[in-house]
Amino acid sequence: MPMLRDPSSKYSPFPQVPLADRQWPTRTVTAPPRWLSTDLRDGNQAIVDPMDAHKKNRFFDLLVEIGVREIEVGFPSAGATEFDFISGLVQSDRIPDDVFVQVLTQSREDLIRTSFASLTGAKQAIVHLYNAVSPAWREVVFGMTKDQVRDIAVHGARVMRDEAGKQPGTDWHFQYSPETFSTAELDFSLQVCEAVMEVLAPTSDHPIILNLPATVEAATPNIYADQVEYFIRNLPNRDSAVISLHTHNDRGTGVAAAELALMAGADRVEGCLFGNGERTGNCCLVTMALNMYTQGVDPGLDFSDIDRVIETVEYCNELPVHQRHPYGGELVYTAFSGSHQDAIRKGFGALETQNDPHWRVPYLPIDPADLGRSYEAVIRVNSQSGKGGFAWVLEQDQGLKLPKKMQADFGPHVQRMADALGRELNAADIWDAFKAAYHVQTSDKHFQLVDYEERRGTDGTRLFTGTIAVAGQEQTVSGRGNGLISSVLTTIEDAFGLQLEVVDYTEHALTAGRDSRAAAYLECRDAAGRTIWGCGIDEDVATASVRAVLSAANSAVEDA
Repeated sequence: MPMLRDPSSKYSPFPQVPLADRQWPTRTVTAPPRWLSTDLRDGNQAIVDPMDAHKKNRFFDLLVEIGVREIEVGFPSAGATEFDFISGLVQSDRIPDDVFVQVLTQSREDLIRTSFASLTGAKQAIVHLYNAVSPAWREVVFGMTKDQVRDIAVHGARVMRDEAGKQPGTDWHFQYSPETFSTAELDFSLQVCEAVMEVLAPTSDHPIILNLPATVEAATPNIYADQVEYFIRNLPNRDSAVISLHTHNDRGTGVAAAELALMAGADRVEGCLFGNGERTGNCCLVTMALNMYTQGVDPGLDFSDIDRVIETVEYCNELPVHQRHPYGGELVYTAFSGSHQDAIRKGFGALETQNDPHWRVPYLPIDPADLGRSYEAVIRVNSQSGKGGFAWVLEQDQGLKLPKKMQADFGPHVQRMADALGRELNAADIWDAFKAAYHVQTSDKHFQLVDYEERRGTDGTRLFTGTIAVAGQEQTVSGRGNGLISSVLTTIEDAFGLQLEVVDYTEHALTAGRDSRAAAYLECRDAAGRTIWGCGIDEDVATASVRAVLSAANSAVEDA
């Protein structure tokens, strides 16, 4: 067998950044950044069928609604569809006064002019200029020197300045990206940005936006954070620049890179909802924003109805949000494992008794209700689940709070159903299994309560008199005991020869309020020493206890 070639020999480790006294590792993010959505530009360029005007308008409205105040709406020079959408958005007066639209342009004079033309009449806007500066692009793509690459950026900045001067009615803001910053020499990126700043003359009151893109994610997130901190430390007139981040996800760490770079001193984060973008995607704004929530920082974006956000994004992009996507995925708040379910159920129980609002539920870093998700969906049942799972589902769906030992008794019934069906069990499945196991609200019972009355004897005992259908035939029966349950047990023994001994009994209301029904649970032992469980549900708690006795009697007959 021939030896396999080692692919690693083609690659070199990314060099470290000369930053021995880096400060970012000890910093904590305490406030949200400025957010820029690139869904309508970078995200749109990354989908098989780009959005039409209807979808782009719907997406734009969603972004405004959730609180994004800077939106890159397109690449005007890409074609008539892009230009017309951007121009139409401006002319229709649909842009709120506190929202900045942004357009992207390469550093070419004709493209820059087209970009400004698309924004004619805007109250305020950002024009985003870029050109690639890294060695691979200079040497392989362009065949240019550093000076030539810097001149491209400077010329573009001059055209931007002049075009803005032709439309004084718009509050123009400028953004420059040394594209491929993540793989370029830091000092050269600084030189190009300084040259652009000299042309555009930003001030602290009207700063330039310098975007430092990880156009291709080529190293671990800490390296990107080092690059950003180095850049900020060595940038003249730092107070005249907003440092923006645009991370890609080639290594699967786009969000982590943006988080660490924010700690390194950046001010602004660019990305797409749910991480759409070219190749493996951009920084996911949903993930990054909600990560902040879990650290006690309000991100300033509203995802309180995340399912509606997902619906719009999936419609516009024609891309599904993965079931395991952080925060938004259909299954991320779902536990199938028995031990996980038990921990989550106990966590929710503890919330009801704690005296502070802090969220402390195992396996759930965020409260699903904060995103519009329901608690009922947190615990779901399949063949991998334990008793805590189906008990939670029964409690949420039917209000039943099964005693722990009854949960253990019911578990095998659920397991058999899950194995037989070979799929996840829904609440209706589990309720059907419970009714069948304990003869609750079913018509095929051996013993069926028709009617009864209870009287107190002169000696203090209770007398049960009732009509019970046995295999469909009604019989009048009676029995005496020191309480209602014991009188029914005596009746069962005297009339039908079935001996049951009470081990434990519990009851509770199914809901709050005057019209609430009651549930009663009865643990019994039969003559053979077997444990038999019964459950009764009724509007009247006494009748619920009678039904619980007959439930146990039915199980005893069935198991005999």
